[in-house]
Amino acid sequence: MSGAPREDPGREPEPVTITVCPDGPLLVRGSYELLDGEDRPLDPGRATVALCRCGASAIKPFCDGSHKRARFRAR
Repeated sequence: MSGAPREDPGREPEPVTITVCPDGPLLVRGSYELLDGEDRPLDPGRATVALCRCGASAIKPFCDGSHKRARFRAR
């Protein structure tokens, strides 16, 4: 199961874009597939996901805003 909405059979898949938020998460958009550490699909239930970069999220791999409290700074 893909994290992105199901594609219509006759349509081209949307290109995947990953946006790095300054001192925050990675935003993933498009026709992506998100897999766990054992290559099993994860379904985030939405077309755009924010992935944690700070390591402090309680809902990893997704961002819960903990980077603000942790004062995460990207290098």
